[in-house]
Amino acid sequence: MTIHIPRRLLMAGAASSVLGRSARAQTPTIRIGVLTALSGDYTDPSGGGSVIAAQFAAEDFIRDHKPGFKVEVIAGDMQDKPDIGLSVARDWFDRDGVDMVTDMPNSAIALAVAGLAKERDKVAQIGAAASAITGKACTPNSMQLAYNTSTLGASVGSAVLRDGGDSWFFISADYAFGQALVDDTSAVVRAAGGKVLGNARFPFPSNGDFSSFLVQAQASGAKVIALASAGADTTNAIKQAHEFGIGKGGQRLVSLLVLITNIHSLGLETAQGLVYSDPFYWDMNDGARDFSARFQPKWRDLKPTEDHAAVYAGTLHYLKAVAAIGVDKAKASGKAVMQQMKAMPTDDPLFGRGSVRADGQMIHDMYLWQVKSPAESKYAWDYCRKLATIPAQTAFAPPPAPACPLLSL
Repeated sequence: MTIHIPRRLLMAGAASSVLGRSARAQTPTIRIGVLTALSGDYTDPSGGGSVIAAQFAAEDFIRDHKPGFKVEVIAGDMQDKPDIGLSVARDWFDRDGVDMVTDMPNSAIALAVAGLAKERDKVAQIGAAASAITGKACTPNSMQLAYNTSTLGASVGSAVLRDGGDSWFFISADYAFGQALVDDTSAVVRAAGGKVLGNARFPFPSNGDFSSFLVQAQASGAKVIALASAGADTTNAIKQAHEFGIGKGGQRLVSLLVLITNIHSLGLETAQGLVYSDPFYWDMNDGARDFSARFQPKWRDLKPTEDHAAVYAGTLHYLKAVAAIGVDKAKASGKAVMQQMKAMPTDDPLFGRGSVRADGQMIHDMYLWQVKSPAESKYAWDYCRKLATIPAQTAFAPPPAPACPLLSL
């Protein structure tokens, strides 16, 4: 399978079908829209790779379950603009018969589409991390796939605090995700008796120059300079911090969200020693290795990120829920599909067994990783070692107020 992204996908989407063996002209079709970054900062960690992951999930579901319905996957470019992302989703729901939208690695876009999915009684599976998605902005029609900013802040923040990092300065992307990551990590720092000395916000999308923000961070005297960013912004900020010599003196550089594509772009000489939290690493088990071997030749010769793994796992769980309640009911009510997804355990070869909490948060184990030095790496893409397993119920502890009202139902 090769993914081709026609020019018209910038606003809508071209369909690629996966059919069951017994499919006929009258067979009902479940349509899945992958609203992703076909251009911009998040292209490598999501983008066409997320479309491929959704296709893989559909293919595997058809092969293993042989349902009485077809599955169609379409792709659209959110362009990192909430108005465009929302317009694509609205066209999909209102005109193109899309039943579920997935990926959306931009939190501002994800929050807007979640509200629309509730209005249209469709399903939104969200890869973005802002904790509000399953907090005060939760809906009965949406779920959060891989992690949230509270989980990232608690896991990485706690590890750094235990190592003496008790004063922090943040450099953050100035939109919903960056602010949520700063807020959630700051709460962890302060609860442990640490101090937050400042937060320099850069516009998103950025111009790639972080020098003035790094100077502010150095001047603060904070022991920890923490990046609350993602995609190319994280890669560029780490490269420039390395050039500034941050990490070689008394200050420590921490990135609260690191992906395998960041490490690959940076190289081990620059990235070595970074500690981060992630539920997925391509070499963590046989299921991850098999998926990665299948994925890499089809997406820029890159290993899959947690975003790709989450789209695969979420799509597979969604299709199992559709089969469980029946395709007619599923197409009539996204809320009914979400109720079924919450009622049945998640189970896939990448994240293993887990669940979907009442607020829509997908629950699974998280892991703390550290980037290896060049001398420690033994083969291609051998970038990380596992420091710790964070059990699902610890990683996704019940959220503080303002919590999702669905938790009290």
